[in-house]
Amino acid sequence: MGKRTAGMPCAVIITCLFYGAISGSAPATVAAVGSMTIPLLVKLGYDKTFVTAIVAVAGGLGVIIPPSIPFILYGMASGTSVGKMFMAGIVPGLLIAALLMIYAFYYCKKHGEDKDKINEEVNALHNKGFKKVFFESFWALLTPVIILGCIYSGVASPTEAAVISVFYALFISMFIYKSLRVKDLYDVFVESIKTFAPILFILASAVAFSRIITLLQIPDTAANFILNTIHGKVAVLIVINILLLIVGMVMDTSPAILILTPILLPIAQSVGVDAVHFGIIMVVNLAIGFVTPPIGINLFVASSLVDIPVMNIAKKALPLIGFFFIALLLITFIPQISLALVA
Repeated sequence: MGKRTAGMPCAVIITCLFYGAISGSAPATVAAVGSMTIPLLVKLGYDKTFVTAIVAVAGGLGVIIPPSIPFILYGMASGTSVGKMFMAGIVPGLLIAALLMIYAFYYCKKHGEDKDKINEEVNALHNKGFKKVFFESFWALLTPVIILGCIYSGVASPTEAAVISVFYALFISMFIYKSLRVKDLYDVFVESIKTFAPILFILASAVAFSRIITLLQIPDTAANFILNTIHGKVAVLIVINILLLIVGMVMDTSPAILILTPILLPIAQSVGVDAVHFGIIMVVNLAIGFVTPPIGINLFVASSLVDIPVMNIAKKALPLIGFFFIALLLITFIPQISLALVA
């Protein structure tokens, strides 16, 4: 794609798409893909803030393309099949990626590209040969194949597939690529504990909170209030979307899903929205929250990679977020986008 107009930015978006299938996490996608691609695209003459904004927004695909951590949490909170959620996330994820690539094409057409630098880089890669590049990356490329293969073949659950992928990545890193040494493992374990220990407390608290609001019949009260105040499926979905967008701006995805699902899902189902479809609507809304201040965790992760102020990245990301909104509207009001692959 390199020599085509916007080929390199589009390649970054596609990379985020595929990396989302490995990590299931938006910030992890931004950190991993951004650290690899931002320096390269800046070297090729692209505006640093524009490239960083693309990575920050496209990183949101990490929670939409399966396997996705928020889909698993939504399945826990709603009792919906995680496998169905994974299948439902494929088409919306591809739709969002396509819309982001359309904007990247428009931007590059308007502002131009340094074709000499791009052609030099692409030619060097071509001279290396596809076979050599492929075999160098073969073992790493097997990771998403193993994860998705285990899940969709029924060999392992999403949680078990995650464990398999950890041990596979550990083996490949230590014995094939030799990029990880035994003495590095301590730091890896410490970083993992720092990342996931807080999530365990959030999950425990959110599950307890969900039980309490269910016992107090808060979902029923909220549902009756909204349904008695607002009439019509379209109006209810618009109100729910606005609420989720606001929540996504100020609240982390995990507690938001676990706390709001028991409240909002009965409301959505009362106006005829499928539970799987509503799960996609909820996660796409919260994915937009990853790139909207004041929280906007993707913006902060991207900013830490390039030392550009968060608000500068946010301004450059506004048109991309606009295309994300277009995708959200299409996904909300055309259920077939989410349910096309769900049996």
